[in-house]
Amino acid sequence: MKLEFSEQELLKGFLSNNQRYTSIIYKQNFGLIQNLVLKNNGTADDAKDIFQEAMVILYENAQKPEFELTSQISTYLYAISRRLWLKKLQTSNNSAKLSLTPIESIEESVAADDEIDFKEKQDNDFSLMEAAMKKLGEPCKSLLEAYYIQKKQMHDIADQFGYTNSDNAKNQKYKCLMRLKKLFFAQYKY
Repeated sequence: MKLEFSEQELLKGFLSNNQRYTSIIYKQNFGLIQNLVLKNNGTADDAKDIFQEAMVILYENAQKPEFELTSQISTYLYAISRRLWLKKLQTSNNSAKLSLTPIESIEESVAADDEIDFKEKQDNDFSLMEAAMKKLGEPCKSLLEAYYIQKKQMHDIADQFGYTNSDNAKNQKYKCLMRLKKLFFAQYKY
């Protein structure tokens, strides 16, 4: 029976939802994350929450075709957890300084931090777009959803919305898109 696995084997087993690999990753990494959180004004429950969130982020990111693990899983999870805990401390107005455990490479930490920043920005942008769509009103909202989400052809949209031809539907789609863009960027400034 094999006792040690490579990082890629662990990741592959984790992604296939194999409990054995998930358990190994947990056992190898939770103590480090718990230590980080406890040393920085957190509780054992905080550590569990942060670690669970980091595992979810690892799982989601590793499923992307462009994902490439360039560090150890422990380094990746530590960088994500560190970022999540720092953000939680900042949002709870806790001005305590983090006493961070050194990790193998600052570059690996920065790469993971950048990924988290990108995901947070993307989530925020999606929320702003959703709010702008709600403010857009009908028939623009339905027209844009028909074209971009339902992937309908312009001639089908013209029939559905009662336009005389697909050129008129296209023109209306453009006007709606410009209105949506204006609503989105008005919110984006704030």
